[in-house]
Amino acid sequence: MQTHFSEAQLQDPKLAEANKILRTCVHCGFCTATCPTYQVLGDELDSPRGRIYLIKEMLESGRPADARTVKHIDRCLSCLACVSTCPSGVDYMHLIDQARAYVETTYKRPFTDRALRWVLAAVIPHPTRFRLALLGAKIAKPFAPLIPDARLRAMLAMAPKTIPPVSRNDDPQTFSAKGAKRMRVALMTGCAQKALNTDINDATIRLLRRLGCEVVVPRGMGCCGALTHHMGREAESHHSAASNVAAFMAEARGGGLDAIVINTSGCGTTVKDYGHMLGGEDAARVSAMAMDISELLAKIGLPEGAPNGLRVAYHAACSLQHGQQIKSAPKDLLKRVGFTVVEPADSHLCCGSAGTYNLLQPEISAQLKARKVETLEAKTPDVISAGNIGCMMQIGSGTGVPVVHTVELLDWALGGPKPRALQG
Repeated sequence: MQTHFSEAQLQDPKLAEANKILRTCVHCGFCTATCPTYQVLGDELDSPRGRIYLIKEMLESGRPADARTVKHIDRCLSCLACVSTCPSGVDYMHLIDQARAYVETTYKRPFTDRALRWVLAAVIPHPTRFRLALLGAKIAKPFAPLIPDARLRAMLAMAPKTIPPVSRNDDPQTFSAKGAKRMRVALMTGCAQKALNTDINDATIRLLRRLGCEVVVPRGMGCCGALTHHMGREAESHHSAASNVAAFMAEARGGGLDAIVINTSGCGTTVKDYGHMLGGEDAARVSAMAMDISELLAKIGLPEGAPNGLRVAYHAACSLQHGQQIKSAPKDLLKRVGFTVVEPADSHLCCGSAGTYNLLQPEISAQLKARKVETLEAKTPDVISAGNIGCMMQIGSGTGVPVVHTVELLDWALGGPKPRALQG
């Protein structure tokens, strides 16, 4: 793609990066074949190629973002299926991130939009606030049909039937390895996940300890920053990232760390990008140490289990298969411990969760959820497995099939308790 940034503009490192990314695009259109929003909406401007044109014009002109450009940027899921598809290696992730930050600083949204986004950024990254919000949503849920704004109705619908009690395993502490110690790892406990499903971290800790890992929950660790990052709130996301880098490096310089384990793939994609987000040696080191739980388990190796007769439909979270390019490890691990693994058609397509997307773009999200649930149920599974809490909540709200985190199934197969979702 030909660009026309001025020499003065190119002195700005961000615009220089955008220029480099834009010039990589060759207009081939392969990305349109795998873009969920283009498939649903059929608008060229709701494809990666169309958004790239809009971003190029906006950044080159130096003008404030306008409502038309913002609408199409907001409709992007950041699922990154286009990144997996692109033959030219266009770094769409960093381009759309930069566009969102630009929108946030140059465009004044309508009051209701600003208010909703402020609430999401102020509540979801903070587990205690989020728990209180979920409790309020449960109380207000019966009145949802009376609320005219679909986004507010989606927020109420997000509230689970039961809110689990706080797990003390999420407090800063160290769990010793069972038997001979093989490595020392830090566990990122997440923020929304701690309020929505405490079983995931509990299962992760049990499994890692049995495999010889000393597991530390670092003091000072918090939200990874993904939520605010994808809303363009750069100062907030960078503050979260910097706090986590400090927390992880304190452990690395203290007792030492062999890995930073993350069991929410949306968080993992962001932490692996800290080096780019923040720059500096410490951020780069944290990014290099970050591993999805499936990556670490594949590296350690799991004992082989006998077939158990349970049919598992594996949902590949976008942040795992596209953001981190981890595609086979979760399935291979499930098969190794005895599960029968099936995959839905169009497994590369997003379920519509995408962080806060299901709350801010509920109509499009609902269409994507319906597609995903249909393809998963077509495999007649006993259980659906996923590696990201957002996907689990999204899919679980549309199906009667139990939805369980991959690590819960692995823990169960190797001696842990039966996942709560399967006990009913």
